[in-house]
Amino acid sequence: MSSTKPPDNPLRFDLHLIASWIEAGARVLDLGCGEGSLLEHLVQHKKVIGSGIEKNESRAATCIQKGLTVLQGDINKEVEDYPDNSFDYVILSQTLQQVYAPDDLIRSMLRIGKKGIVSFPNFSHWRVRLQLLTTGHAPVTRQLPYQWYDTPNIRVITLRDFRRFARKVGYRIIKEIAIETQTPNRQGNIVRVLPDIRATYGIFLIGN
Repeated sequence: MSSTKPPDNPLRFDLHLIASWIEAGARVLDLGCGEGSLLEHLVQHKKVIGSGIEKNESRAATCIQKGLTVLQGDINKEVEDYPDNSFDYVILSQTLQQVYAPDDLIRSMLRIGKKGIVSFPNFSHWRVRLQLLTTGHAPVTRQLPYQWYDTPNIRVITLRDFRRFARKVGYRIIKEIAIETQTPNRQGNIVRVLPDIRATYGIFLIGN
């Protein structure tokens, strides 16, 4: 495993790794950008030309208060308004499990962006498997902290699922990292051995 990230870095561990993949000055669109932590970091430290889309009105307002260029709206609809190759990177961080038509959204990401970055909780982590085996109930973890009846997640995804999905839909996985994080996801490690059962999240760089 790699060493944990420096404690003074305010980003979550997964966002820290995503930021490391993006070159200075790149054009970036962050889908489901939340309160803009990643976008703010990229603008300040990588001098990117950055914008975002966030469905939640209060979170979008927080981004705007930070001086970020963020549109409040549905990412599935708003991406259709961008012309081809508008961005160098389109990011979908920990949101794929909430998307109704992931194949359509990823196609749109790779139409408007040269590359896409996708991350999601890994449902095949050993704690998830163990909970399901021993309790018979839908698993609840730090990465999937909801009960089945109040979760915003409409699907579960594993690292193997996403690789197979890439082959089916027809995009390339350029790079992937499996990580294991600790509460509150500020620190973590890159998992190189048995990532399908030991990683809490997967992060994928994709392209056409």
